[in-house]
Amino acid sequence: MLVSAKEMLVKAREGKYAVGQFNINNLEWTKAILLTAQENNSPVILGVSEGAGKYMGGFKTVVGMTKGLIEELSITVPVAIHLDHGSYDGALKAMEAGFSSIMFDGSHYDIKENIAKTKAIIDIAHNRELSVEAEVGSIGGEEDGVVGSGEIADAAECKAIAELGVDMLAAGIGNIHGKYPENWSGLNFEALGNIQDATGNMPLVLHGGTGIPEDMIKEAISLGVAKINVNTECQLSFAAATRKYFEAGKDLEGKGFDPRKILAPGFEAIKSTVKEKMELFGSVNKA
Repeated sequence: MLVSAKEMLVKAREGKYAVGQFNINNLEWTKAILLTAQENNSPVILGVSEGAGKYMGGFKTVVGMTKGLIEELSITVPVAIHLDHGSYDGALKAMEAGFSSIMFDGSHYDIKENIAKTKAIIDIAHNRELSVEAEVGSIGGEEDGVVGSGEIADAAECKAIAELGVDMLAAGIGNIHGKYPENWSGLNFEALGNIQDATGNMPLVLHGGTGIPEDMIKEAISLGVAKINVNTECQLSFAAATRKYFEAGKDLEGKGFDPRKILAPGFEAIKSTVKEKMELFGSVNKA
């Protein structure tokens, strides 16, 4: 069922586990993630960047596809469709299209403008009973054209944003989008602890979940992280499985050129990756 992310994240924070946000790019991605969530009785958040939404034909297409799959596949676990790193205009369009959760990323504005724009989005979204994620301190790396330098979020600024009434807060603590470099210094848990102290029971969000060591993931969850975003890891597993299919010449055997056959190994690879993350995050049997 399609729901706001608020309740699932409050439960996750109280239960000391995290709900995975897995970004979708097409029907295979969406179907694989929904089926895995159902099989593992886990709540799940489907992340959609503005670029991915455009690629899939628009936000209304994404909502229609997801609702159709939920009904046809008999998905009963809580599912949120969440705009990832949305602009102000993008957030408005996603709400109109039927998204159940919105991230407005105002981290590239000064804190005063970030607060003003975030407050406006919260007012609109909460009138529609949608959940809102905000960001303080840009996340490192690049995702869909959104570039962050990897700032450490200021706890006082996090407190100011949290007090606006957001449902979840993404705070930069040294995490980055994409692959982590060999010289990455790791997550800044002192900063995370300060942010937790400043924001109280606010569910915190960890972007750039691909490649963070398991012990760091578990420590982050213990410090209030209730939502962890995974995108690159699913892309990598999909690409590796698809490459293996072609390198083995499977596309030349019988009707191996059928796109349903070509995409099947990548589909299963996504399911495997998502299951692994759900187990690590502790969300299995928490629906």
